[in-house]
Amino acid sequence: MARYTGPDCKRCRREKTKLFLKGAKCDSPKCPIEIRPYPPGEHGRNRPKENDYLLQLRETQKAKRIYGVLEKQFANYYEQATRTRGRTGEALLQLLESRLDNVVYRAGFAKSRDMARQLVRHGHVLVNGHKTDIPSYRVGEADIIEVAAKSKDMTPFVVAKAEAGERPVPAWLEVIPDKMRILVHTLPVRAQIDTLVQEQLIVEYYSK
Repeated sequence: MARYTGPDCKRCRREKTKLFLKGAKCDSPKCPIEIRPYPPGEHGRNRPKENDYLLQLRETQKAKRIYGVLEKQFANYYEQATRTRGRTGEALLQLLESRLDNVVYRAGFAKSRDMARQLVRHGHVLVNGHKTDIPSYRVGEADIIEVAAKSKDMTPFVVAKAEAGERPVPAWLEVIPDKMRILVHTLPVRAQIDTLVQEQLIVEYYSK
């Protein structure tokens, strides 16, 4: 499967904002965007003024990078969103938020979405009692996600349990730290999604 293998911090610098791709490092003074808050490259400080198209492109790239989705899959999510009732941009964000790796991250079981993706791929996560090793699996209302019994003593989950409550959990999820379990009460609405993207710019980009 194709995936990005380059330096994550360059992606944050290119978008000129923190995408929180590196877990704890993003909150530390060592975060590269704190040191060099401009795009990478020889001409990073002298980028030309961005027009409407570039603003739409950058917002699309930002969303893809935040959720760790490549172009083809992201375009498929957009197509699904266009077939959903309501606003396309909000439907797109809901689809991205309902990915299993994102839910594991949002619940605080992983420091980053990359880490959550790896935990899912290695079979440490169950959905409704069944091992699910597909990070893009879409969770639904009333689903129960939990850490496999044999995996609960692994360091990442021991740390997650000890740090439970330190990171806010979205209202559409409920976390039971003692059982390392996540309850999906409902799918999120836009007001419950704190991802800093302007989804209307993404819709404009794909509408051309």
